[in-house]
Amino acid sequence: MVCSNFLRCLIVQAGTFTNRRLQLTGIRRNLHAVSSLTYSWKREFKTSIQMMVDASSTAKGGPIIDVLPEKDDDGGFASGGWKSEDGRLSCGYSSIRGKRVSMEDFYDIKTSKIDGCRVCLFGIFDGHGGSRAAEYLKEHLFENLMKHPKFMTDTKLAISETYQKTDADFLDSERDSFRDDGSTASTAVLVGNHLYVANVGDSRTIVSRGGKAIPLSEDHKPNRSDERKRIEGAGGVVMWAGTWRVGGVLAMSRAFGNRMLKQFVVAEPEIQDQEIDEEFELLVLASDGLWDVVPNDDAVSLAHTEEEPEAAARKLTEAAFTRGSADNITCIVVRFHHDSKSATAA
Repeated sequence: MVCSNFLRCLIVQAGTFTNRRLQLTGIRRNLHAVSSLTYSWKREFKTSIQMMVDASSTAKGGPIIDVLPEKDDDGGFASGGWKSEDGRLSCGYSSIRGKRVSMEDFYDIKTSKIDGCRVCLFGIFDGHGGSRAAEYLKEHLFENLMKHPKFMTDTKLAISETYQKTDADFLDSERDSFRDDGSTASTAVLVGNHLYVANVGDSRTIVSRGGKAIPLSEDHKPNRSDERKRIEGAGGVVMWAGTWRVGGVLAMSRAFGNRMLKQFVVAEPEIQDQEIDEEFELLVLASDGLWDVVPNDDAVSLAHTEEEPEAAARKLTEAAFTRGSADNITCIVVRFHHDSKSATAA
């Protein structure tokens, strides 16, 4: 009887062990399948990126110079400045966390020479619901743009396609996460003497031209008549919830990210382009932490009180904070020097 029970126990344990081996084998097979799919996806992704690089390799471009430091100290405050080699362009930036607990503003300044033409890129990226989307734009948007095969020949098309492709890439990179953050993007791209300003969201770019403040972008708000019509035409709703919001959630009508609202909240930029002439004095790009409390005319007036653009950018962020802005505040000021005397003095 004892032997019989002992044999029965051995048989049960052997069956259990066999089942566990089968389970482990199935898990290994599943892991191998996932690994194969991941490798295949990575290989396709690298091939796609390589094609982008190869497509742009016909342009004789110099190195892309990142004007900004690799990292800011703690996201609480940062400022700096840069001047072009010929002295005809200088810029300054200032960024403060302000009264927010976390920093969701990012910014980027890059310069390069492509086919003998000087290219400068300036960008403000204001995150919402988290900082990942804004950080992704800082890391990828301008590099993707300069790799576009038509960047120099059809810059407006390149900007439009790069904005939307970068948005799709970001959403793809976050597809397995539980985050659903988004970001604005207001960028100014200077190709030689031609300026392209592209905007998605409620960050803003203005220019001082002949002493007057002229907006080069229009905020994407859900209650803008054309934006409301577009959203409702796509099956969405615009509701009042403290302010006008898409689906009662998002207080802007265009943005990068925001997967749950992507059908209505697009990343297609509105683009203005114009030639730089002698009347162009200053370019100001900023997140809505500035524009919520500093009107366009005030921003130009304050910027003109400082000779150096870094000092001007700092004055603007400090003014916004003093006036009660409750948001992160980030600003870039670009100064144009049209004659050799001012270029030398700047």
